[in-house]
Amino acid sequence: MNKYLTISYAFIFAFILSLDIQAANLPSNIASLVEDSAPAVVNITSRKEVSTQNSFRGMPPELERFFGIPRGYEEAPQQKRKAEGYGSGFIFKENYILTNFHVVDGASEVIVSLVDRREYVAEVVGIDALSDLAVLKIDGKKLPKVKVGDSESLRVGDWVVAIGSPYSFDFSVTAGIVSAKGRSIQNNNIGNYVPFLQTDVAINPGNSGGPLFDLQGEVVGINSQIYSRSGGYQGLAFAIPINVAIDVAEQIIDSGVVARGYLGVRVGEVDNDLAEALGMDKPYGALINDLEEGESGDNGGLIPGDVILDFDGKEIKFSADLPHVVGQIKPNTESIATIFRDGEEIQLTFTLGELPSSDKPFVPAKSNNNSDMLGLQIEEIDRDNPQMANLEDGVIVAKVVSGSPASGKIQRGDVITHIRYRNMKYKIDSLESFSDTVEKLESGSIVAVFGKRNNARFIVPIRLN
Repeated sequence: MNKYLTISYAFIFAFILSLDIQAANLPSNIASLVEDSAPAVVNITSRKEVSTQNSFRGMPPELERFFGIPRGYEEAPQQKRKAEGYGSGFIFKENYILTNFHVVDGASEVIVSLVDRREYVAEVVGIDALSDLAVLKIDGKKLPKVKVGDSESLRVGDWVVAIGSPYSFDFSVTAGIVSAKGRSIQNNNIGNYVPFLQTDVAINPGNSGGPLFDLQGEVVGINSQIYSRSGGYQGLAFAIPINVAIDVAEQIIDSGVVARGYLGVRVGEVDNDLAEALGMDKPYGALINDLEEGESGDNGGLIPGDVILDFDGKEIKFSADLPHVVGQIKPNTESIATIFRDGEEIQLTFTLGELPSSDKPFVPAKSNNNSDMLGLQIEEIDRDNPQMANLEDGVIVAKVVSGSPASGKIQRGDVITHIRYRNMKYKIDSLESFSDTVEKLESGSIVAVFGKRNNARFIVPIRLN
């Protein structure tokens, strides 16, 4: 036989074999899953009144002014009209439905439709804007319920199935895999306290609030957000983990409000340079930039420059992980955290406060080494820290206040060695010498700050507030 023909047959055989292997890995029970689970999925119609204001003659205001139409006649009185929005949801316990807050936000009437064509007017039991969740209640009998799963047990790469009503195409089914876990996204202040599941399941407007199932037919998430430049699906969908959603829902049903733990800190990321400056083996954890006076973090002994590595037994890889973990712990709960400080790992214990309303101001904790004139918080160089042992004499910058005179010119980790002011050059080799020099400065003046950054010297001018 021709050797090229033999190679061709071998290639075809290998290709067919690879298709068989891929087919074997694809889930085969999706149809059965849908048959069992779809009856508890609902379509939601949200009705509200909106105000419209039309041009008096039906033409743009610019043209009306051009043609000399009097200003008092440019616009007709506001008119009310009814508008409808659509979303999805599911019955998770007797007569109770979970959906997204943004599906029912501002609704004067909410209609719930089941796959068997039953319809009910729903009561909005309660909402939680921070997690984009709402609980509805309907007065029905023999209502089906979904099986609630465990989102913590999900793995990246697991298959998941969504049922919802994209663009009002009721009870549509799509499937994909879990792309990532613990995503933090920001959309209208939603995201700080939700570790979103990222999937590649096709989700579109109308899917919001619908369930995300695992292959055991259990709900593991609530489809909530998409990342899109077109308004439609582009491969990135985000779901609220069901463990988070059920906790929120039970609090809404029991008390009407959702209480979250609060540490009272402002955090930042640890990058490679900062990790090296702090003596860490790798960039990791949540960096404490600031503390709120009298709150849990301040009372528990945290200081700016600490790095939280784990909290309540859960590892903190990125700064966004901290509010995810803390927010799921009840207020007044005692929690232990592992902190990296001065080259060592220590443990601190915190009694968590309660997340305040968004209009409560953040009051920074008092600091003895704060320079309001420059906008810097500085610390002594720790000669016992191997990473700092060979630094030049000076003080190290622990924090640069955003929007301050030093912002954009001085960086965290810089070593300040001298300050030149009015033809005088002051040596900075301690907190005391820094404080004494700052006291001589006057608002409106320009000073030259001498320092060292990554073994390179710098001199920057700063105009004082």
